[in-house]
Amino acid sequence: AYEQGSFYTAIDLKPKAAAPAMLRRVRNISVNPQAALLIDHYEEEWDNLSYLLVRATASVVEDEDERTRAVRALRARYEQYRTLLGDGALVIRLMPFRVSAWAASGRLRGSSAIEAARNLDPG
Repeated sequence: AYEQGSFYTAIDLKPKAAAPAMLRRVRNISVNPQAALLIDHYEEEWDNLSYLLVRATASVVEDEDERTRAVRALRARYEQYRTLLGDGALVIRLMPFRVSAWAASGRLRGSSAIEAARNLDPG
């Protein structure tokens, strides 16, 4: 979910091999916080294909108010998270610093992701 200049993702309640903080994807953030988020738009008509590649710095959200806002935004955006995302979920923030965009037609169509990217400094 995109909220106040950052993208958020969370560790859901589905069974995992380890506690959320011990998952490799979470531990990797402390070693190398560089991350990428790919948002693509697919249609059978390939002239309508497009994507955004967001380069970001990842971090685990420690601030309780920010974590609560992120969980609320994720639940609002994704129906599955209304039951699969606990109130105390571990939340990861992606703070964008560069965005690349591509469209097969050469023209990007409006979407919430594209609008969010337009608010970023493309670097």
